[in-house]
Amino acid sequence: MGRQQGLSDAKLAALPDFETNAAYTALERVVLQYAVAMTETPVNVSDELFADLRGHFNERQLVELTSSIAWENYRARYDHAFGVESEGFMAE
Repeated sequence: MGRQQGLSDAKLAALPDFETNAAYTALERVVLQYAVAMTETPVNVSDELFADLRGHFNERQLVELTSSIAWENYRARYDHAFGVESEGFMAE
């Protein structure tokens, strides 16, 4: 999905360091921080992080973003529970 949306290989490689890597914008950083916080068990979204998101997104956009992250977490956990492996579509 990332490459299909124009995400470069360099930016994908920089993902582990998104919080400090200059390849990522402030908006991308806050969205990725939100995704990480929503993925933690238990979910740990701080008031400060959510306030930062509100500075970038309206209510409808926040619902869509939150739903997308939640759906990906659901799929990952479901697949893991059933032992669903990667289909190998990602290029090495």
